[in-house]
Amino acid sequence: MNDQLPQSTAGAAQAKPEVIKLGLDLHARQVTACAQWDHSTPKPPQQWEPTKLLAQAEAWVKAGIKIYSCYEAGACGYWFHRELVKRGAINFVVAPGPLAPYRTKGQKSDRLDAPALVAQLDSYLRGNRHALSIVAVPSLQLEQQRSVVRHREQLMRHRRRAEAQGRALALTQGVIAPMGWWRPAVWAAFEAQLPDWLKPQLAYWQQSALALHTQERPVRYQLERMVEEALPVGVGALSWISLQLEIRGWERFENRRQIASYTGLCPGLHQSNGRGREGSINHCGNPVVRYLLVEMVWRLLRWQPAYPPLQKLRQATSRRARRRWAVAAARRLAIDLWRLATQRATPQELGLQMNVLPMTPTPPR
Repeated sequence: MNDQLPQSTAGAAQAKPEVIKLGLDLHARQVTACAQWDHSTPKPPQQWEPTKLLAQAEAWVKAGIKIYSCYEAGACGYWFHRELVKRGAINFVVAPGPLAPYRTKGQKSDRLDAPALVAQLDSYLRGNRHALSIVAVPSLQLEQQRSVVRHREQLMRHRRRAEAQGRALALTQGVIAPMGWWRPAVWAAFEAQLPDWLKPQLAYWQQSALALHTQERPVRYQLERMVEEALPVGVGALSWISLQLEIRGWERFENRRQIASYTGLCPGLHQSNGRGREGSINHCGNPVVRYLLVEMVWRLLRWQPAYPPLQKLRQATSRRARRRWAVAAARRLAIDLWRLATQRATPQELGLQMNVLPMTPTPPR
């Protein structure tokens, strides 16, 4: 592994560059870096240990060289971004995706990705703002709070899996499990319907689901306690704080188009020569945000009967039409919640009824 990028050509010392651009392909144990000095041809990509690359970036900054770098968001998170910034580099975390010019050639490797990233970074710095899709890096505190939301989602996902495993096991013997079969009160009556040989197996899934439920309740309480403001009727404290943390704060959006686009609930557009049609939603942005918003819409059907975006959903008769209007209402709900949170509109202007006082979460027993 090389400790330094090449600094000379044809035996002659190269002048110190003013700017070094780095395209980085980051992994757990190594980083593949492709460097471009000023506006010269990018150098061959080389592999680095992450700590050594950070030390080299710091040395370049101390030598008066401006460092720009970028890497794709992924499993390694944002720690490397924070370390680069701490050492004086200007780093961008970008949305992952196919990297030209290899997207149509069926090729994929670190040594191809790093040069493609540095080429896009160079184009971005020269003014092409469409060359990179920049990811908004959350603060360390916000990332820690958001991890609580995702920890709860994982607990719920595992609990539902255990519940489904037990239901499927009972169904193989012609026994239909009742709703919430794993809860102690229901399990006592349900267990009596099972064959003796099946009880120990189903008891395993019942205990797993119950244990996960017990672990999830304190996490839910921790999240609900973060909400101090009054909320619209039907928008629970858990849904509100989960949505707020997933979008990394309402204030970072400047207009309604930005918040609507982030939800991924906007229809795709197929248009050419002045003709076209709208397709299914584009699924951009955060999938958890889409799930939370659609869930809120179905809840508001009961608790906010006068909310204007729900009127067409109430009038729809077919299943397909109801789903389409639910998506449209969820997109509008995101905009209205943004307006409400940033005080751009009052609840009366939006047609929303508010709780008189903030809801007090119930502590877990």
